[in-house]
Amino acid sequence: MILILVFLLALLSGCAHPKQARVTVPPPPPPASTAEAPAAQPSASIPAHENAPAAKPKEEPDLAEPTVPADAKPIVTEKGIASWYGPPYHNRRGSNGEIYNMHAMTAAHRTFPLGSLVRVTNIKTGSTAFVRITDRGPFIPGRILDLSLAAAKKVDVWQPGVAEVKVELMETPAPINIGGKWAVQIGGFPDEHAALKLADHLTRRYRTANVQRFKSPAGDWWIRVRVPDDDRSLAYQLAAETTTPEGAVFVVRLD
Repeated sequence: MILILVFLLALLSGCAHPKQARVTVPPPPPPASTAEAPAAQPSASIPAHENAPAAKPKEEPDLAEPTVPADAKPIVTEKGIASWYGPPYHNRRGSNGEIYNMHAMTAAHRTFPLGSLVRVTNIKTGSTAFVRITDRGPFIPGRILDLSLAAAKKVDVWQPGVAEVKVELMETPAPINIGGKWAVQIGGFPDEHAALKLADHLTRRYRTANVQRFKSPAGDWWIRVRVPDDDRSLAYQLAAETTTPEGAVFVVRLD
């Protein structure tokens, strides 16, 4: 009986050993493995400058409103009707060779030298803005200035479409009383045939003048007569002598 009891105790001890091994908790990992863990994270492979917040974009220089010295005095002052222009002229080349951006603070004037700085004041609301002359126009009788969309919004011309303004020439890169490249611009004509007919007539009449015809972005046709020797007085004389049943006649400075 004693032998049987000893045998049973030995058997129970042997069976209990595997159960104890299954519930044994393994020891924690050594400190070295904890320090290496961050190296496996994806962020470790991204350059530091890509994680930094993006810098705020600066305003493009050509979109900013130009400035003039505080003590600048107007060289010439005009009063009249201003309008504004956007499509289909937006992103097309202007008279100064630049691509016209209707979101920049620019304007079109028929005779101020290209690159001039002008102060525009809405006579009714008092809103004022400075613009740079980059284009020629407006080619509608009774108007003296064509504003970009951005400038029109600032001087309260955008919503009404037109407004009476005071235009002050503040700075100019070239003299306004002497020099310049002068021409007479006539248009617009609804079809090329009408423009060609008048262009041929002007070519025969003014044999020394350079007569060109071209299509505007709006789809109508225009004629430009470059007077000999860029004589401004001759340009005004030619404009006074020229009549057309379609369109209108304007003196323009090309530079």
